[in-house]
Amino acid sequence: MPAEPTGRLVPVHDTHLFVVERGEADGLPLLVLHGGPGLDHTMFGDYLDALGERYRLVLIDGRAQGRSDRDSNPSSWTLAQHASDVSAVAAALGAEDYAVLGHSFGALVALQHAADAPGAAVATVVSSGVPEDRFFDEVPKGLAVFEPEDLRGQVAASWEREATLETDEECRQLLLDQLPWHFADPRDPRIAEFVGQTEHMRYSAAVLRASSLEGGGLSIDVEDALTRVPQPLLACTGRHDRTCVPAASERIAELAPKGELHIFESAGHMTFVEQPQEYVRVVRGFLDRATASPT
Repeated sequence: MPAEPTGRLVPVHDTHLFVVERGEADGLPLLVLHGGPGLDHTMFGDYLDALGERYRLVLIDGRAQGRSDRDSNPSSWTLAQHASDVSAVAAALGAEDYAVLGHSFGALVALQHAADAPGAAVATVVSSGVPEDRFFDEVPKGLAVFEPEDLRGQVAASWEREATLETDEECRQLLLDQLPWHFADPRDPRIAEFVGQTEHMRYSAAVLRASSLEGGGLSIDVEDALTRVPQPLLACTGRHDRTCVPAASERIAELAPKGELHIFESAGHMTFVEQPQEYVRVVRGFLDRATASPT
C-alpha cells in the first residue's frame, strides 16, 4: 500500500496549496492536476512515476482540496481561479519553464490555463477533458443505457448525489459507487487496485457539492480561445470514455494550432490506470518532442 504523502504547502494567491514533488530534481517541472473536483493528487498513485525518469513531477492538491488549506472563500472555487493557481504554483517554485498535465477535472483546469495564459506552459497535456460544456450532454444519455444493468442504479445515484452530499466520507463513497462508470470494463479488477492506490486520499465534499450547483463557476467554454494557444497540446482519452467522450478530445486537437490527438483503444475515463504503460509512453513521447531543442 502507498505511504502517507510527503509534501509541502506553497503560498498561492489567498491560500496555500499542497504539492508533492517526485522524479528528476533538475528536470522540467510537470505540474500535474487531479480530477474531481473534490479529490486530490493521490488519484495518480504511482501510475505516472515513470515520467519522473526525465521530468520533475509536481503533483498539486487543488484549491480547498486534499491537503491544501481549506480556508479559501468558496466564491474563489472557479475554473478561472484554479487555472490562475497553476501559474502561481509555478512562480512559487521558481519555475520559469514548465509543462502541465491535467486529467478529467484537472484537464478542464489545464485547458482554462492554456486559454487564459497562452504560452505560459511550454506544453500542455489534456487527459480526458472537454473544451465546452455541451460535450457533457452525453453523460445522461450514457447513464440511461449503462451496462451491466445491475450497476446502473448505483452509478446513476452517485451522479445525483453530487449536489447534496454533506461529508467527506459521503464523497469517498460516491467515488467508489461511480468507479464502474469510469472504466471501459465496469467490472475491471483494476478498480480494486486503484482504490488501494488512493488509500490516503482526502476528499472535499464542499468543493464537489459547490461545483454541481448552477453558477458554480466551473463551466468551460474555451473553443474559440484554443485557436490562439501557441504551445504543443496533447489531447488524449479512452475510446470508451463515457464522461469526456472521444469527440471532445478530437475537437481540442483540431482547434489547437499545435494540437495532437491520442485515443487509448482499450480504456475508458481512467486511461492511466487501464493502459498505464501506453499512457506513460505517449505522454513522455509528446513531452520529449515538445521540449526538444531545435537543431
